[in-house]
Amino acid sequence: MSNVRLPLLKDVSEPRLPETQLADALMQVGDLARESGKTVRAIHLYEQLDLLKPVARSKGRYRLYGPEALVRIRWIQKLQDLGFSLTDIKSIVKDVELNGSASSAMGGVREVYAKKLEETRSQIARLQALEGEMLASLEYLEACNSLCERDRLLPTCQCCDHHPAEQEVPDLVAGFRA
Repeated sequence: MSNVRLPLLKDVSEPRLPETQLADALMQVGDLARESGKTVRAIHLYEQLDLLKPVARSKGRYRLYGPEALVRIRWIQKLQDLGFSLTDIKSIVKDVELNGSASSAMGGVREVYAKKLEETRSQIARLQALEGEMLASLEYLEACNSLCERDRLLPTCQCCDHHPAEQEVPDLVAGFRA
């Protein structure tokens, strides 16, 4: 984070810390991008979507962000990692802001997170099934790699004698035979 002190305009619409603390605590968009690992363009997009707001402006009218902006950006990234779009995240933020009470707002967030947890667990189960299929396919194909003659043609795999007759051909391998 830059230690450059920036002169500030007096603007009552933006929250203010004492000027000495403010200059030390705030970051310009480039600093925020560097600290968060995001691009300046991404940060500006978050602003356009009302997901992130600068807390002040410098004398040169540069946007200035507080340390809470890093927390917000990490939160946005985690929600995106969970599969939420920026539009979904904007909707979550809007719903929270429209709720009258903290309890009601957090209840709404809890419902969204509970639904996403259910979806995530379902996706994990599907991925675990695919992992099992891939492991079975790799095991099956290992015999093809180590036992099969190098000059054997693919159409002869329909009657392979390197695998036990009762061994089921994994779907990821059977698809090549179809």
